[in-house]
Amino acid sequence: MSTKHQILFYPVGNGDTSQIILSNKRRILMDYRHQLKGEDPTSPVIDLKARLKKELKDAGRDNFDVVVFTHADSDHISGSTDFFELNHALKYQGNGRIKIDELWVPAAMVIEHVCRDQQSDEFAILRREAQHRLLEGKGIRVFSKPPALAELLERKLKERGEAATARDHLIVDAGTIVSGFTLEKDGVEFFCHSPFIKHCPDGDVVRNDASLIFNIRFEAEGNRYDYLAVGDAEWSVLEDIVSTTRYHGNDDRLAWDLFNVPHHCSYLALSDTKGDNETEPKPLVKDLLLMGKRQAYEVVSSRPIEKDKDAYLQIQPPHVQAYNTYQRYLDKVGGRRILVTMETPNKKHPEPLVFDVTYGGVSWIRSAVVGATALAAAAPVRAGKSV
Repeated sequence: MSTKHQILFYPVGNGDTSQIILSNKRRILMDYRHQLKGEDPTSPVIDLKARLKKELKDAGRDNFDVVVFTHADSDHISGSTDFFELNHALKYQGNGRIKIDELWVPAAMVIEHVCRDQQSDEFAILRREAQHRLLEGKGIRVFSKPPALAELLERKLKERGEAATARDHLIVDAGTIVSGFTLEKDGVEFFCHSPFIKHCPDGDVVRNDASLIFNIRFEAEGNRYDYLAVGDAEWSVLEDIVSTTRYHGNDDRLAWDLFNVPHHCSYLALSDTKGDNETEPKPLVKDLLLMGKRQAYEVVSSRPIEKDKDAYLQIQPPHVQAYNTYQRYLDKVGGRRILVTMETPNKKHPEPLVFDVTYGGVSWIRSAVVGATALAAAAPVRAGKSV
């Protein structure tokens, strides 16, 4: 049987939820944003809770192999504590909740300070779950080990009569491949670009700076393709990644066939100045954009991007100036298309974006007609076809 992996991006507004379904049926969910308005059938926002439960039921399962929270902002975790089964308290278990075999979080989600009046906030609940799993020593990966995390572990593990290093096997450093997935066995590997230890100085957490960023490399019958999963990073973090990756001779980990445009197409992922018609990217961010391969795609997880006069003045992302920049550089590398989650196939009825990763490359699977049951594949040019 030929290899086919899939990557899905869900239309959740200015927020992120994506899923990787491997050819061997393992599933990795990256972020979760459910909005109550999605339960209104007239809303263009997807009912994420219902959609994911149906997909899992159709697959005969009630769990994800991995759930990744790139960081703790609400547009990446909203509704998660009602949807997932959490191990640290009985009230978050049973009643059809979806199980998490392994939780991946940045160190920031373990050590972030929680005020008394924030105890019921979702990020505080997920923080307790991450700490519980880490101390129990199972079902979790934590990315980076800043001093605040090392101190927390030393104190808590001492209380349990264990060495301060007893959980080091669950910590993943930037510049390394996450254990548990291999190209040989799974057809995928996750190379961690970020966070670095410096992104959590003295426990002072800036969530976007300390979020998870991966090069996700797929293999299909000997051919390899790269997905750069960036999240909400700003330009300074991306420049750090480019310079550090080059320093260690891992330039190939910067190349991409699929790129999720950071922070819902905010200009701050490119530069600190928006620009009038385009955002001029910082030098190393420009280099990263030019690492796109021929026939590459970009995905913007955001509201529809308007291009009228007023759009150039709006403060919140998506920023049309940034969009214009991404389009220009995608054209430079011979890329295929930028797709926006909340406007594909149209703004009234967006559907999840689905990409197949096969021997022939990365291809966008698109609906031939809105509401039609048949799907037509946009087969890559490298496979002998064009769209």
